Amino acid sequence: MAKYIMEFTKTGPICFTSHLDLMRMFKRAFKRSGIPLAYSQGFNPHPKMGFAQPLSLGYWSMGEYIEFETENDLLPGEIMARLAPGMPGGIKLEDCLGADRLKKTLASHTVAAEYMIEIPAEDGSSIEGKDPEALHKAYMDRPEIPAWKRQKKKKEKKKVDIRPMIREITFMPTEKGLYIDALLDSGSASNLSPELIVDTVLECFGLDVDRSAVSIMRKKILFDKPLSELL
Repeated sequence: MAKYIMEFTKTGPICFTSHLDLMRMFKRAFKRSGIPLAYSQGFNPHPKMGFAQPLSLGYWSMGEYIEFETENDLLPGEIMARLAPGMPGGIKLEDCLGADRLKKTLASHTVAAEYMIEIPAEDGSSIEGKDPEALHKAYMDRPEIPAWKRQKKKKEKKKVDIRPMIREITFMPTEKGLYIDALLDSGSASNLSPELIVDTVLECFGLDVDRSAVSIMRKKILFDKPLSELL
């Protein structure tokens, strides 16, 4: 058996494909390509395959990772060549790397993710012309940034301070609206959804924008070590 990491992008209408459906899509793509995936043992075997970090429904991404194991040892270039023709529109395979040295899952190494958030100007709510530094100061120079965050186990919402989970954030106002570049905690130890950034930014600047008009793209996932060191 051999282990690999595949980097890919997810853009266009396929961003409305759920995490589970995306997993099924990759499973079918491997089957069509004739590349036999390795399976777990036990009563209900499943392919040894998983994403570094699930991507929320409706999000675009320029840097996703899927790790998988195959029954046969193949060249990464061969895997890409055989998989690429069967991928649907919007999924572009960028790179494939051997990962036999990877001891833990990529998910366990994930510590942060960078997002680009676009909030359009609607109903006169544009903040065009505002100083980016002034916007940053108004948002971040507060002792706390409270937001309602859903708890994993109880599934209830709890008000938490998200400020410590924001690693970096910049604001870029334009005539079309507000662009936000945010580096946020991501992973099992600490995880901040960009949805909470959207909620708190709208509240902070008094923007009257429907959530359905907001676009979110994940630019990249960051690990506790450079990928070259992990592999």
